Amino acid sequence: MQLSRLMDTIPPYHFADAKKRIADRQAAGVDVITLSMGDPDLPAPEAVVERLCSAAHDPQNHRYPEYRGMRALHEAIAAWFERRFGVRLTPEQDILPLLGSKEGLAYAAMAVLNAGDVALIPDPYYTVYVTGSTSVGAQPYLLPLLEENDFLPDLSSIPADVLDKARVLWLNYPNNPTTGFAPRAFFEQAVELAHRHNLVIIHDMAYAEVYFADERPMSILQISGASDVAVELHSLSKTYNMAGFRMGMLVGNSTLVDAVGRLKSNVDSGIFRPIQYAAIEALNLPVTWIEQRNEVYKRRRDILVEGCNSVGMYARSPKAGLYVWARVPERFTSKEFANWLFDKTGVYLTAGSNFGKAGEGYVRISMTEPEERIQTAIDRIKTALQS
Repeated sequence: MQLSRLMDTIPPYHFADAKKRIADRQAAGVDVITLSMGDPDLPAPEAVVERLCSAAHDPQNHRYPEYRGMRALHEAIAAWFERRFGVRLTPEQDILPLLGSKEGLAYAAMAVLNAGDVALIPDPYYTVYVTGSTSVGAQPYLLPLLEENDFLPDLSSIPADVLDKARVLWLNYPNNPTTGFAPRAFFEQAVELAHRHNLVIIHDMAYAEVYFADERPMSILQISGASDVAVELHSLSKTYNMAGFRMGMLVGNSTLVDAVGRLKSNVDSGIFRPIQYAAIEALNLPVTWIEQRNEVYKRRRDILVEGCNSVGMYARSPKAGLYVWARVPERFTSKEFANWLFDKTGVYLTAGSNFGKAGEGYVRISMTEPEERIQTAIDRIKTALQS
């Protein structure tokens, strides 16, 4: 069978292959500790599960849902966004519920990019930024995220001829995988650049609510003029431990929000209503639930950072996000180290080079395992490196 040229541009998804490798080792009797994916091990809030179950018992919710989500969900998102960021959104114009934020990233790229356009993409990157862009024939221009620049792209270094062809600037803060944290001044610079060069900013903010300091991550929509040029994606996966529920949201510029809604309505038939009711319940939880959950991740972060630094894998202590971004020992490449460590210890980390060329020399380590398992992983790494 002959497949389309599109399939020549889409590589296998790393984490699909990773799950198979992990399953094979587990089947062989290896005690695998998986610190590779940002897949929360903590349960969704009990009130959310109860609301999901009660809604599932209502036969009315077994029918096709609304294509763009229930009005009540739009209103809950708008209320949450105003409480959290102080930004007012018009419920059915500036908001689109999603089957997880991942699909919104791909659809947003399809809605604004044409063949031959340039997409400005940070490197390292979440792979959808690249595949979403190249699938419509756009050309990626990679912006290195360097440790010495606090993992922020140097927007002033983009050549004029590249900016002339650029249509989209992808951003992601708190950053996956580098754990970089963007200050207000950076977002102001990005919005000013977008206005000056007719760019669309797609800001992926999946890790907005996993933070460890008094300074909570800010929305780009808090910047004056951002709603004219930007959309932002949020996810309940990391925020409320609801990864398997597949619930996210696209907010911001109403023209692009509507365009993504039109694309979605031609591809899927909406979000199962019980999940929408569960999302409403989650969005109305008190902030104390988030704070208590984040204390769990903070303890895990501290174990990981201290452990990495104790074995010579230098790592900054992140302000937010589910990961630690650690340097690999000098004698290894990122993939060599990740593969060697998995073979030798059963500890699975993600090679930084899986996220782009600028990720070489690092590994991404997830906090989504209990403290004792994380400590066991650190002990195994220490023993392996010493031997």
